Amino acid sequence: MARGLARDHDEKREKLRDGAARYFAAHGYDRASLTGAARSAGVSKALIYHYYDGKEALLYDILHTHLAELAEAAEAAQADGLPGLIGALLDVYEDADAAHKLQLEALEALPEDLQAPLLDLQRRLVRGMSDAVRAERPDLDQDTVRAATMSIFGILNWVYMWHRPGRGLSRTEYAEMAVRFVRGGLAAL
Repeated sequence: MARGLARDHDEKREKLRDGAARYFAAHGYDRASLTGAARSAGVSKALIYHYYDGKEALLYDILHTHLAELAEAAEAAQADGLPGLIGALLDVYEDADAAHKLQLEALEALPEDLQAPLLDLQRRLVRGMSDAVRAERPDLDQDTVRAATMSIFGILNWVYMWHRPGRGLSRTEYAEMAVRFVRGGLAAL
């Protein structure tokens, strides 16, 4: 008879993902080892293999979890337009700097069949932001909407590089500033 899942299965998996994401982001996915990921997560390498077939499967789970959380938050905030969408994305980014860095830097390390669902999630995010841009400026042509959409992601995606909790603007204050910045830029087009 197959053994059931432990009560703390999801918590262990989340701890493992978070520790591995921090390790992969700090050392570079291509140079990182599962031994180092296990050490960073505070688990044994054997426990990693209990949950994952290998390093690619672990990276995929980190990225899929992160992108799915972003997509769900963005879709839930869509009715609130740009302010809601920008705030929702920055909220998810707040505790996900390592996973976000991996999304930007390591997604291409995965084989195409594992990249495909992740790229679909990214496209959902882009569509949602494009819809918010169109709601703000329905008169813009498709090329301008695309450029504006990608510029907004440029404003949001690099927060992890410079933002330090407790120093300078809070994430909420930055979200408010980003909305004003984006709306001002859209109005000037």
